[in-house]
Amino acid sequence: MYAIILAGGSGSRLWPLSRELYPKQLLNINDDKSLLQSTFSRLNAFIEAKNIVSTTNTKHVANVKRQLGELSSDISVLSEPLGRNTAPAIAVATKYLIEQSGDDVILVVPSDHLINDTEKFKATVEKGAKLAQDGYVVTFGIQPDYPETGYGYINVSDENLLDGYKVNRFVEKPDLETAKKYLASGQYYWNSGIFMFKASVMLKEIEKYAPDIFVSLKNFDFSKSDKIEYNAFEKMPSISIDYAVMEKSDKIALVKLESDWNDLGSWQSIYDISQKDVNGNVFIGHVLDENSKNTLVYSSSKLVATIGLEDVILVETEDAVLACKKDKTQDVKKIYETLKKQHDDTYLVHKTVYRPWGFYTVISQGKGFLSKLIHVNCGQKLSVQSHEHRSEHWVVMSGTAKVILEGKEYILSKGHSIDIPLKAIHSLQNPYDEDLEIIEAQLGDILSEDDIVRYEDMYGRV
Repeated sequence: MYAIILAGGSGSRLWPLSRELYPKQLLNINDDKSLLQSTFSRLNAFIEAKNIVSTTNTKHVANVKRQLGELSSDISVLSEPLGRNTAPAIAVATKYLIEQSGDDVILVVPSDHLINDTEKFKATVEKGAKLAQDGYVVTFGIQPDYPETGYGYINVSDENLLDGYKVNRFVEKPDLETAKKYLASGQYYWNSGIFMFKASVMLKEIEKYAPDIFVSLKNFDFSKSDKIEYNAFEKMPSISIDYAVMEKSDKIALVKLESDWNDLGSWQSIYDISQKDVNGNVFIGHVLDENSKNTLVYSSSKLVATIGLEDVILVETEDAVLACKKDKTQDVKKIYETLKKQHDDTYLVHKTVYRPWGFYTVISQGKGFLSKLIHVNCGQKLSVQSHEHRSEHWVVMSGTAKVILEGKEYILSKGHSIDIPLKAIHSLQNPYDEDLEIIEAQLGDILSEDDIVRYEDMYGRV
C-alpha cells in the first residue's frame, strides 16, 4: 500500500495561529508533534516510510521536509510550484507513484486531521483496501452525531457492499435545518476528505471526468526527476477532487471511519477536543481568569487576563489578537481574506519564521530598518547569497559563527560583530556542536525576504 499526504492548505480559519507561510498542518496544536508529523506517524504505523509521498506548495516545502526529516530519513516530498487544489495534486502524485512502483492501492489523506486511535484507523483502511482492489474509489465517511453545518456530506444508498455502501451523491455544506434532516435520515455521512483507490482506476476516472487534467499529465515524466514543472502544472485547472471526479463517478463507495476524527478546521473544533476546567474553559499559555465560562483563551507570548467572558474565543499571538463568539469561528476566514486583500503581512507570516537551518524572529521594524534574532541549528548553514537593496550588521549573542564574506572566512565568537555591505556575497554558517544566535540589523530601502540572490544552497533553494 502507498499513501499521499496532502500538505498544501492555508488553514485560514485558524488565524492568527495559522498563517499562509506556516499553516495549521505545521503547528503543534495539542501534541509535541505537528499535525503533519502526526499524520505521517499514523500512516507509518502500517505503511513503509518510503511508500509515503507528501505533496505541498513550494512555499511550504522546506518546512515540510524539515518536519518529516525529524521522523524518517526516507521521505518523498513533491513540490507544487503553485496552488491548483486537490484534483491536480492527487493526479500528479498518483502518476508519480505509478511510475515509481506500479499499479498499487493508494490512500490519500489530508495532513491536518486529528486521529488518535491508529489501530481502528488501520482496520478501517484495510476494509477500504478490499473495495479499492475491486475497482472502487473509496471515500471514508464520519457518522454524524450532531447537525454540523461546516462539513460537506455524503449520501449513501441502501445497496450494501462488502464493508461499505454505494454512494448516491456528495452535497455541499448545509444550513442548520438541512443538516438536521441529514442527521435524522441516517443515510448521510460527513465527508472526511480521505480517499483510497488503485492508481489505474483513479487515472481512468480522471481521464473520463476531468480530461483536461488527464491530458496535462502527459507533460510530467518522473522517470528521471521528481520535479513538477511550473509550465505544465500551471496549465491544470484549479479544482477539488470532489468536483472533478468524486461527484461524477459511478464507482464511489463509502466505508464508515471507525476511529475518532476531527479536522481541526476552526477554533470551535480546538475547543471541542481540549480538556476543560470545571467551568468549561480551555486556557492555553499564560492566562489569568476570573469567572469566565465555556471560553477558550490561547496565549502565545503575553499574559492574557480575562474577566467574566462566556462562549468566547480569544487568541493572542506576537502580532495579532482574535476575539469572537464561539459560534462565529467559521467567519475567521473572512478576516484572513480581508488581510490578504489589504496586503497586510499578518495573514502571511508570523514574527517567528522557520527555515531548514533554524528560525528567525523579527524584533523591530520601521522605515528603512529591520532587526531580527537569527537562530542557526548546529551543523547548519544559510545559503551563499547577496542582497540588492540592503546591508546587514551581525552581532553574535551565543555560540560561534563562521562567516564567508566575499570569499574570506571569519570566525566570530560571542560579542563580536561584522558588517555585510550591499551586494556583498556572503553566508552565515554554524559547523559547531552548539546552536548559534545572532542579532541582525538590516538597513535599506527594501527589507523583504524576496531580496535574496542565492548562489549555493544545501537545501536546494537555488
